[in-house]
Parts: sequence; C-alpha cells; structure tokens
Amino acid sequence: MTTAGTLDTAFWLTAGAIAFLLLLSAFFSGSETALTASSRGKLRAQADKGNRGAEAALEVKEDGERLIGAILLGNNVANILSASLATALFSRMFGANGVAIATLVMTVLVLVFAEVLPKTYAITAPETAAARVARLVRLLILVLSPVVTLVRAIVRGLLLLFGVRTDPDGHILSFRDEIVGALALGHSEGAVQKEDRDRLLGALDLSDRTVEEIMRHRSQIEMLDADAEPNAIISQVLASSHTRLPLFRGERENIVGVMHAKDLLRAVEAFLRTGDGKLDSVSDLDIMGVAKAPYFVPDTTPLDEQMREFLKRRTHFALVVDEYGDLRGLITLEDIIEEIVGEITDEFDIDAEHPLKRTDAGDCIVDGAMTIRDFNRATDWVLPDDEANTVAGLVIHEAQMIPSEGQVFSFHGFRFEVLARKDNRITRLKIRPL
Repeated sequence: MTTAGTLDTAFWLTAGAIAFLLLLSAFFSGSETALTASSRGKLRAQADKGNRGAEAALEVKEDGERLIGAILLGNNVANILSASLATALFSRMFGANGVAIATLVMTVLVLVFAEVLPKTYAITAPETAAARVARLVRLLILVLSPVVTLVRAIVRGLLLLFGVRTDPDGHILSFRDEIVGALALGHSEGAVQKEDRDRLLGALDLSDRTVEEIMRHRSQIEMLDADAEPNAIISQVLASSHTRLPLFRGERENIVGVMHAKDLLRAVEAFLRTGDGKLDSVSDLDIMGVAKAPYFVPDTTPLDEQMREFLKRRTHFALVVDEYGDLRGLITLEDIIEEIVGEITDEFDIDAEHPLKRTDAGDCIVDGAMTIRDFNRATDWVLPDDEANTVAGLVIHEAQMIPSEGQVFSFHGFRFEVLARKDNRITRLKIRPL
C-alpha cells in the first residue's frame, strides 16, 4: 500500500518523466497522422504563399519510409519507456498489484492522451498541424537517421524475402488516381457537379486517349473535288456548315489540299476586283492556288500531344492516317476541346437528332455512331471502350457479327437491342441495364 514515505522526490521525478513521455508520445502520434493525412496539393499551395512550415512538411513527406520510421521509433520508445516507469512506480506503491494497476492506468492514459486526442486534432486540420510539426520532425529524422536507415534496411530485406519490392517514388504515379478518386467521392457526396467532374476527368484523360478514338471517320467527311468547276466548289463551300474542307483529286483517299472558306472568299473578292468584275469569270479561279497544304497526323497520336501540336502550328485541322498512310478520318482542335468541356455548337451547326434519348421505361435509344465515352458521360454508366470506340462497334465486337434489326444481346451487365441497320452499319440501338 502507498505511504507518505513513498511520495518522495523519486516519486515526483518518475511521475514527471511519465507525463513528459506521454506528451512526447502524443506529439509523435499527432505528427504521424498530420503528415500522412495532409494533402501535398494543399501544402504546395501554402508553401507557394510563403508558409515555411508547409514547405518543411513537403520536404519530410518526400521520403515517407524514413518519416514513418523516425516517428514510429520515437513513439515506441516513448510508450515503452513510460510503461516501464509506470510499472516500477506502481510496483513500489502497491507491491504485487502494481503491474496490473500500471497496465490499466497506462492503457487509459496512452489511449486517450497519447493516441486518440492528438490524432483527432491532427485529422481535423492535417495541413495546419503538419506545417506546425514539420520542422521538429525534420530535426528528429536527422537525429535518428542512422537508426532509421538500419531499421529500413532490415524491413526491406524482410519484405524482399516475401517478394515485395518497395518504391519510394510510387506516390508520384498515384497523384492522378487520388484526383480521380476525390472527384468521384465529391460527386457522390454532392460537393462536385457532374459537369465539373466530367470536365476535370476529360482533361486528365487526354494523355491516355488517341486521335483514333475521337476522329471523324472518313465516311463522314465532306470533301471537295479539286477537278470540279470553281463555281461548283464555291457553291459547295458556301452551302457547307464547315469552315475547312479537304480537297481530293481522283479518289477520295488522295487528299491534295484543304480549303478554308475565308481564303476562298478573299480570293474571289480579289479576283473580281482585279478582273472584269463579272461573277461568271470566277470559273477561271485557280482553286489549288487558294488551298493550303494538308496536315497529316498518325491515328495513334495521344490527344494531349495533338493539342499541343495544333497550338504550336496555329492550325485547327488535321487529316488522320494509319500506319500505311491510308486516310482514316479527320480531327480538329474543337474535337479535342469537346472531350473536356462537352459538345460545342454554334449557329452554323446542323441541328441533327440528338444521339441519345431516354424512354419512360428507363431505356436509352442511342445512335450507333455515338462514342462509348460520350455515352458513359451522358448516362454515368460504365460500358468498356477498350475494344471499340462507338456503341455500335462494341455490339459488333461482342456479337462477332453484324446483327440484324431486332436482334438482342446481353453483355457487360446491359441489354442491347438493334433497332435499325443501314447496309453494314448499326444506326440505332436500345440499351438498358440488366
């Protein structure tokens, strides 16, 4: 039992040491939570504004393995030493029962004051807490560096025995996944609008997608015959909803130039002003002298790279070719921008029937040429686009045939019904989730 004699100087020194070690343990626990939970992006923003603590936090987070090793080493030493001192203190006061009492008391003290309390504070404002403790933690890492290096070598050796290789730079590759996950979570919780999520994800996906996936197929390209009469070409350009039109000679595959409507109108005006002023004389206009040289790009070019090329060349129009040099389609800067911001229309766009309609029963009536990506963005469904770019292409790939009208297929958790077919193209489908 405790007596007045036991409350001597040694008692108070031991009790003070236990309290100090608990505070130290709380510091380590809170620092670990703050530095691991803090966002690098938010810390970088604070560091750019001159916050030295945030800059130090970014520095210590660069080597996460060493950070965790130093903090856990300090935390475990503090906890074990405080538990040992408490056991000695309570054994002196209560004899054989001191071990049980010390275990109970230290469990409560460590759990409440050294674990839950500091970690709860740190998780509520991780960036603020990380900036406050980072410089002390950096000093701790420097002091404990030899021990931490030894421990890290032992840990890596043990992991290697089980076939696990550590990559300290692995977090760099996870930034994009973190952003995608944050956007998905924010949208599910209502903090991020669907349109905002789609725009941000569209920008992130540019590097993973190629020109082939969004190009306009050659069968849908409006072209000009370079051998046609200039009057006919002028009429066709004025009647077109497009500003730039490819010129072909002989075969549609043989692209010899690109006609810009403004260039043609300037040439017509200059021709009339310098000539006799009669519109009939425009038939002598040199069409190829007005056209620009065509710009060809491979169909495997990533979209972000192609956008940079458009901006660098100060052009908005490119013809897409395959590995054999055959024409595949065309792509414009607007096509790439639409992958980010969605469909862009102006007063000259033809008001075609919308490629997707919803029925009262929850089915989707879809244009077969609609891309799977656009379909997924419009419906929030998850049709795979690995093997095909369009909805009709997906059905043909899965069916391994060109289906007839009325045929029904089920795959990837959806039911597909072919509503219309023209020649070898599926033009209309009905889709609903199973």
